[in-house]
Amino acid sequence: VQLVESGGGLVQAGGSLRLSCRASGVTFGDPGIGWFRQTPGKEREAVSCISWKYGRPYYADSVKGRFTISVDGAKNTVYLEMNSLEPEDTALYTCALTAVAGPCYSGGMDYWGKGTQVTVSP
Repeated sequence: VQLVESGGGLVQAGGSLRLSCRASGVTFGDPGIGWFRQTPGKEREAVSCISWKYGRPYYADSVKGRFTISVDGAKNTVYLEMNSLEPEDTALYTCALTAVAGPCYSGGMDYWGKGTQVTVSP
């Protein structure tokens, strides 16, 4: 399994970004895929996860109402639409996948991408 993220960058507070994670080599029936973020000195935080087959998105409280996760099965890609960005959203965002969709936490993920940096200026 390979996960390749894109779409990070520098944006002003209040702006928007869309992250993409293209997955390849996935043969599981109902994998879970999600986005996690981390800043230096802090623990990795689960941002949002979704069942590839059934949807059922999960969002961290800190991003509810601002971020939207979606899957394009035809493109084997998961997106994270981020709106109303805040400086506190600045982090390295990493895509992760688990063979069987379940709770959204880093310990439950089996495969990881390398991440894409998101920086939100005040």
